[in-house]
Amino acid sequence: MTGRERCLEAIAGRRPDRVQVFLLLMFLPADRLGISYREFATNGHSMADAQLNARSLYRLDAITACSDAFRICADLGGEMVYPENGVPHLRAPLIAGEADLSRLSMPDPSNPRTRMADRARAVGEMVRAAGDECLVLGWVDMPFAEACSACGITEFMVLLSDDPALAHRILEFFTRIVIDFAICQLDRGAPMIGAGDAAASLVSPSMYREFAAPYEKRVFEAIHAHRGLGKLQICGNTTALLADMAHSGADLINVDHLVDFAAACSAYGEAGVCFKGNLDPVRDMLHATPGECERRALDRIRRAAGT
Repeated sequence: MTGRERCLEAIAGRRPDRVQVFLLLMFLPADRLGISYREFATNGHSMADAQLNARSLYRLDAITACSDAFRICADLGGEMVYPENGVPHLRAPLIAGEADLSRLSMPDPSNPRTRMADRARAVGEMVRAAGDECLVLGWVDMPFAEACSACGITEFMVLLSDDPALAHRILEFFTRIVIDFAICQLDRGAPMIGAGDAAASLVSPSMYREFAAPYEKRVFEAIHAHRGLGKLQICGNTTALLADMAHSGADLINVDHLVDFAAACSAYGEAGVCFKGNLDPVRDMLHATPGECERRALDRIRRAAGT
C-alpha cells in the first residue's frame, strides 16, 4: 500500500496496512535541505525540493505545501517582511476599515507573479515527483484567519462586536479568494487541501458559529465540488469547539496538543470524522527520547482506536 493509499483509506473510514506518517512540517524540511526559511517560503521550487527530501528522509506518507499565512495578503498589496529564518508576515495591517476594503480587488492566483501561484507551483512539482506514492496537500488559510491577518488579530476581534456587518463583509471577500486559491492548487493535482484557521481558537463557540464556521463550510463545499478533500487545522485549545468543527465539512481534522484528547475522540468518533494528533511537538517529540515519543504516540493510537 502506498502512502497516498494509506492516508485515503483512513480518511474514508477504512483500516489501512499501518498507521500513517502524516505530519505538517515546515521549518524542518528547510533545515534538512540546508536552505533558509526565506528561501523555503518564497521559492516554490525550493519548497517542493525540501518537502520531497523530507519525505525521503522520514518515510512520510503525506507532504504539504505550507509555509506561512500571508500569501493572499501579499497578493492584495500588503507590505511584507521576509525574515531570513522566520515566518513571513505583514509589516502593517492591510485593512483598517470600510475604505480599505473597498479599494481591494480580487487577486488572480494563476498570475505567476503572485505568492499564491508560487505555492501552486510547489504543489505541481510535488505531485509530479511523488503524487502517485504520497498524498500531496495544498494549503489555504480560512477566511477568519485571513481576516485576522489582514486587519490584525486584536483589531478584527474588536470588529466582531463593534461592527459585525463589516466583519462579515471582510469574511465574504476573503471567502471568494480562499476558494479560488484552493481550486488553483487542486488544478495542479493536489487531491487534498489543508486549511488553517488558527485564530478561531480565540473566540467563543457562539462567535465561532457566527463568524468562522459558515465560511469554513463554504470553502470545504467548494473543495468537494472540485472533487478534492479538505483538512481543517485550528491551532490552540479548541475543546469547546469540537462539536462544531466536526460539522465543518472537513474530511480530516488535526487535534492540537492543547485539546482534551478524550473529548476529541468522543466528538469526532460520534460524528464519524477522521482525526489525527495530538502529541506536543516540543514535550513529546523535540525534548523526548525516541522511546518516550513512541510510547506517547502508541497511547494516542490505542485511545483513538476505541472510537
